Amino acid sequence: MIPGQFAYHRPSSIEQAVRLLADLGDEARPLAGGHSLIPMMKLRMAAPEHLIDLGGIADLKGIRDRGASIIIGAMTTQNELIHSDLLAAKLPIIRETSLLIADPQIRYVGTLGGNVANGDPGNDMPALMMCLDAAYHVAGPSGNRTIKARDFYEGAYFTALQEGEIVTSVEIPVPPAGHGYAYEKLKRKIGDYATAAAAVVLSFSGGKVATCAIGLTNVSETPLLAEGAAEILIGTALDPASITGAVSAAEAITAPASDGRGPADYRTKMAGVMLSRALQRAARRAAA
Repeated sequence: MIPGQFAYHRPSSIEQAVRLLADLGDEARPLAGGHSLIPMMKLRMAAPEHLIDLGGIADLKGIRDRGASIIIGAMTTQNELIHSDLLAAKLPIIRETSLLIADPQIRYVGTLGGNVANGDPGNDMPALMMCLDAAYHVAGPSGNRTIKARDFYEGAYFTALQEGEIVTSVEIPVPPAGHGYAYEKLKRKIGDYATAAAAVVLSFSGGKVATCAIGLTNVSETPLLAEGAAEILIGTALDPASITGAVSAAEAITAPASDGRGPADYRTKMAGVMLSRALQRAARRAAA
């Protein structure tokens, strides 16, 4: 289908974008890479009268090292994440996850900010950002604020963003040196959303799990942080029994829909399989 008519705006600063969104109100939508919004417009599931293209705002782009954290501009593309030497050295799970998003053509245009801010439960980055304990820097009519990724997602396509606000950057704490990581994703074909996916970041001390975080993708109305599953693994050697317990705890918090990717119980079990694989691969990567 063809989208309805709309007016196109391309601000050159964050302030201009926020002002446009405030002035135009509910009839305006910000446009990042467009790979979530434009298909919805073609299906007439969204019909904004104004599109605010964020692509011309230089301050929304780039990857910066803050020592204990990395700040990524919201309009940084998945392709730029993949080819960042800084992320490869300090946050390699971002590259691994980006490589599993859609296909190369989409990754050249799709942005980190668009992926995290839309509230789409099928997007890959939200669960990863929760796993990494990232924070979203936000600008709006009332000024700037910061929202933890773990507090951001409220329901399918519903987030903590208030009217007129946009995500400007994502700040991610750098995991400890020698940490293990993995993102495992099951999908029907290249370019598809996950049937189920799991992100794991962990570290060992003295042969035991010292820290662990687990995120789950597309098995609920929101991305999930599997805190109970992670707690089961703390202090263990990541033995088979501990992994089984963590998988069971993670499966228990899922509530996927039955759809073309499979019935709900299948998708729950696949979340467990992805988590088991991610844990084992993260352990192999981690320094003891």
